[in-house]
Amino acid sequence: MSVDKAAVEQALSSYIEPNLGCSLTEAKAVKTVQADGSAVQVALELGFPCKSVHPEISTKVKELVGALDGVETVFVNIETKIIPHSVQRSVTRMKNVKNIIAVASGKGGVGKSTTAANLALALSAEGAAVGILDADIYGPSQPRMMGISGKPNSADGKSLDPMVNFGVQTMSIGYMIEEDSPVVWRGPMVTGALQQMLNDTRWQDLDYLIVDMPPGTGDLQLTLSQSVPVAGSVIVTTPQDIALLDARKGLKMFEKVEIPVLGVIENMSIHICTQCGHAEHIFGADGGAKMAAEYNVDFLGALPLDMKIREQADGGEPTVVADPDGQVSQIYRKIARTMTAKLSQRSRDFSGAFPKIVIEST
Repeated sequence: MSVDKAAVEQALSSYIEPNLGCSLTEAKAVKTVQADGSAVQVALELGFPCKSVHPEISTKVKELVGALDGVETVFVNIETKIIPHSVQRSVTRMKNVKNIIAVASGKGGVGKSTTAANLALALSAEGAAVGILDADIYGPSQPRMMGISGKPNSADGKSLDPMVNFGVQTMSIGYMIEEDSPVVWRGPMVTGALQQMLNDTRWQDLDYLIVDMPPGTGDLQLTLSQSVPVAGSVIVTTPQDIALLDARKGLKMFEKVEIPVLGVIENMSIHICTQCGHAEHIFGADGGAKMAAEYNVDFLGALPLDMKIREQADGGEPTVVADPDGQVSQIYRKIARTMTAKLSQRSRDFSGAFPKIVIEST
């Protein structure tokens, strides 16, 4: 008895992959099905990095396909193919960067930079080529968080080589100035510096560039959103009302410039006392989830108010690398997988497939 692809896809349609939020068949992840007697080979192609859950997916596929009549053995092969996704109209996508994801907040102090660093490291741990652009010119923090010092090299005097640690490429104005030196620049100079760091850095074939956006929703943030080719954005907030007010402004800003919001992350969600284990919602409860529901975007996850997260970031070894098997690291990795899974389901960028049409007078 031969098993065809349709029967396998029908069997897999009952499995809702947790990161995608839909079945593998709906996500068009089932690429080939080959049957040889009682043995079936299933090839899956996922559009987001998730190597830590490949065994889980494989086990589930074997279970479902193995339950079909006549099937005794199931082989599963999982590959990842990350493609560029569409960006704002009139903004050109970068050649060596497939997807730019902006991590933003409406206000400072909500842990946006720490979240951005850990998400980048989580994506790298899941198998992607990742970079971080520190867009907070006035308060760059990524050099310290990523444990990097010194100045970037410039082989040609025009471009900069990214600074690398933990397998992640980075660029920040913090590499060009002393750590305690303030950046006393007006808006146009700041925007120009950011454009230079973005376009003049020799990024090496990135699947994702995480942009740690400056806090707020002023002229600088609007200019960045309109000139940087962003495939998706993430809003970081804390649960309390005052933070949510500003987070809503950040979300609405991205909507105005046609940048999809991939979801909301609630930081400092709950505090567990290290002495007695008492759990307390210091800044309120479920604010991020309620905001996501209000604006019909995904709630990507909640992170605890944990002293270790701060200590590890201050020490130049963020949580995902300092404690890779810990509970908090697993939350970051789950958020990173879900974030990029949502992006993988959005329209792809076909701009590179079409030639430029040039009209010349003769």
